[in-house]
Amino acid sequence: MSLNKNKIFRIAALIMTLLGTALILLGLMKYREYAIGFSVAGAGFYAIAWAFNALKGRL
Repeated sequence: MSLNKNKIFRIAALIMTLLGTALILLGLMKYREYAIGFSVAGAGFYAIAWAFNALKGRL
C-alpha cells in the first residue's frame, strides 16, 4: 500500500474530524461546565480538517 500525499491528507482529515467530534461530545456529555471550551476546540479541529481536505491535490 503506497501512501501518497493525497491519501495522507485524507487520513489526517478523517482523524482530525473524529477528534473534533470526540471533543465536542465529551464536553456535552461528561464535562458540562467546560462544554464551551471543548466545543471551541472541537470546532478548531474541524477547521484544520477542512483545510487538510482543501489541500488535497494542490500540493
